[in-house]
Amino acid sequence: MQKISPFLWFNDQAEEAAEYYVSIFTNSRIVNVSRFPSTTPGYAGRPGHAMSVTFELDGLEVQALNGGPSFSFTEAISLFVHAETQPEIDDLWAKLSAGGRESQCGWLQDKFGLSWQITPSVLEQLLSDPDPARAGRVMQAMLAMSKIDIALLRAAADTEKPSDSE
Repeated sequence: MQKISPFLWFNDQAEEAAEYYVSIFTNSRIVNVSRFPSTTPGYAGRPGHAMSVTFELDGLEVQALNGGPSFSFTEAISLFVHAETQPEIDDLWAKLSAGGRESQCGWLQDKFGLSWQITPSVLEQLLSDPDPARAGRVMQAMLAMSKIDIALLRAAADTEKPSDSE
């Protein structure tokens, strides 16, 4: 058991969300589902409805709760996914954004409202380039993207503008 793990509050879709997430990421599984007793106020009409779900996403243990409509997700917290290749970015982006909302700079909200960042490792390398003009071009390219495109980032890094050489 991890000492620290994300805890996600859902209205009533924790089990559906967990099943969806584990279907997307390899090395993922549902660990445990605790169900509301049939006598629980508000759930008496749905005996056996999931109360909490523990699942693993590629080794990360996550807790999910069906806590009702009191709270909802915001972009203030997201799950950050390191992606190595464009096909991996494309696949994760298509699956996680389906029924959700695309945002800027590799961010999206899935159909449950949870925010994700699908980010290639090369992005950090390019943004950390010792040449500030090169890093700046990468930043400008990234700011114009929804889904991150590795080839466009590299092209931006390697395209010297006349003002960069003066």
